[in-house]
Amino acid sequence: RAMDVETISTGSLSLDIALGAGGLPMGRIVEIFGPESSGKTTLTLELIAAAQREGKTCAFIDAEHALDPVYAKKLGVNIDELLVSQPDTGEQALEICDALARSGAVDVIVVDSVAALTPKAEIEGEMGDSHMGLQARMLSQAMRKLTGNLKQSNCMCIFINQIRMKIGVMFGNPETTTGGNALKFYASVRLDIRRTGAIKEGEEVVGNETRIKVVKNKIAAPFKEANTQIM
Repeated sequence: RAMDVETISTGSLSLDIALGAGGLPMGRIVEIFGPESSGKTTLTLELIAAAQREGKTCAFIDAEHALDPVYAKKLGVNIDELLVSQPDTGEQALEICDALARSGAVDVIVVDSVAALTPKAEIEGEMGDSHMGLQARMLSQAMRKLTGNLKQSNCMCIFINQIRMKIGVMFGNPETTTGGNALKFYASVRLDIRRTGAIKEGEEVVGNETRIKVVKNKIAAPFKEANTQIM
């Protein structure tokens, strides 16, 4: 049974079906992770376009400083209506995120990406300095504040995350996401997105075949998969 949660379509029918509730849930935290160029940002831009079509206000916190407005426009995003922020530090990014959530004026917030949320101490420090667990602590604190605020204002927050390898893992999966464990716990939905092949027209590659796995789902049954094409 799918919980009666208000959802926004992801722009991909097969993914909406895999999620079980017709899309991603409002008022919750969502994590999308995968290897590089697997289509994480594209998926979120599709979602923003779908949300804007429903008349919702969206914000994009671009910690990677890599948002391409021309590409976003091609995906159907209304750039003039999109709130874009390019923060200097991780704390600033999460502070903006929290302020937007509290304001109640924004319906969807996208943070791209968790790996690029660099703590202030690290930015101001030297190159070789060790900052063990600093990012994880920062995120953990932010999550505790964010969850309640998002729920109250019925605002969805999507975190895009990268994949890292754990060292010395003999058995099981050596892959992990950046930024500690807090995000894993607080996310209501976690999507693992992978590129499985290329779509070709003759010799030219025109798109990607992707497989999206719902690794965690608090609003319907998890572990479903969706195969989609990103052109």
